[in-house]
Amino acid sequence: MGEIQVLTGQLQIVPALIGGFMLIVGLCSMVTKERLYLSETLLATVYGIIVGPHVLNWMDPEGWSSNSLQLTQEFSRYALAIEVMIAGVCLPKRYVAKEWVSLSMLLLPIMSIMWLVSAAVVKFIFQTSYLHALAIGACVAPTDPVLANAILKGMFAESHVPLRLRNILTAESGANDGLGYPFLFFALYLMRFSAGQAIGTWVYATWVYQILLSVVIGSVAGYVARKSLRYAENAGWVDKESFLSSSITLALLLVGVCTLLGTDDILCCFAVGNSLTWDDWFRIEIEDTGLQETLNIMLSTSFFIYFGAIMPWQDFTSANMLHPWRVAVAIILVMLFRRLPVIMLAYKLIPAVRTWQDALFAGWFGPIGVSAVFYAVETIKQIDEHPDIRAGRVGDIV
Repeated sequence: MGEIQVLTGQLQIVPALIGGFMLIVGLCSMVTKERLYLSETLLATVYGIIVGPHVLNWMDPEGWSSNSLQLTQEFSRYALAIEVMIAGVCLPKRYVAKEWVSLSMLLLPIMSIMWLVSAAVVKFIFQTSYLHALAIGACVAPTDPVLANAILKGMFAESHVPLRLRNILTAESGANDGLGYPFLFFALYLMRFSAGQAIGTWVYATWVYQILLSVVIGSVAGYVARKSLRYAENAGWVDKESFLSSSITLALLLVGVCTLLGTDDILCCFAVGNSLTWDDWFRIEIEDTGLQETLNIMLSTSFFIYFGAIMPWQDFTSANMLHPWRVAVAIILVMLFRRLPVIMLAYKLIPAVRTWQDALFAGWFGPIGVSAVFYAVETIKQIDEHPDIRAGRVGDIV
């Protein structure tokens, strides 16, 4: 008889840990979500901390790659790309055009205030310069589409949150993720260049090349994909499985293309999702399949288990001004003042937010998650690649 070989490497352990968690939580998902009001993402983060290197040490992502920061960024990039694609596809017919006033308010003045308030908290708590605080504040300015989908989907949200409010918050979370780049690079360019050169570079490199070009690429790609899919379906060329997966494969394609071009891949995926379902045909075709909800659960759960496992607890020290009490106070202040006051004051200028109750929910709703991780790693990457950036303690704090 041959010997029985037992494999105990990370390649065998990690799938068992993630799969086992998803199975067990799935078996009692109605209890956790509808009765205990606990999301899978919160449970996944706690689970990741427990099985990670600081507690049980069953899962250590630091050993998976020689460049753990790049692994984290790429994981978060693809999670965000697929989630914003789902957000774009879920919106009703011509939604962005119909709700352009509400979206403009949420994405321009209100997001700018969220950025400035977050920066003010960082400046006050961690005693950084104003410029450094702006860079750190940019990481938490966008609302996270991964957590947004977890909150806005399900029986509780459908029963208690009006559809118009769920739609506008979904659209905001999908669009403002890609719009985090201008806020981040505004601060980074000012650290690197003179004021005039920084503003010029910010306009053409960020707004024109990254933002505008990505929207154009996404809109055109979505239009071509919509026409192609409709033609292929009418001609009987495409089967159901390939049809249902087309939006996800399109997102993966565009992430690769935009990364090669250096444009905003996240915003491009939201644009392509909107363009793909502009006439509502594609959204109606996939509406009752459950594919998007399944992908959302798998992506968000996997990422937050990973996130819990890579939490850098050893960095929360007084040596770099990241003492736990400072972090806790900063979190509380950001939660209270980053979004809620400005939404309550400005909700009458947002047509989709009709009552003060809507404003209260929309103001408290502003999840910070995968997008913050993505922009934090992007900040560190830019600092490492450009030694002339006068970043101070920005890299340590993010």
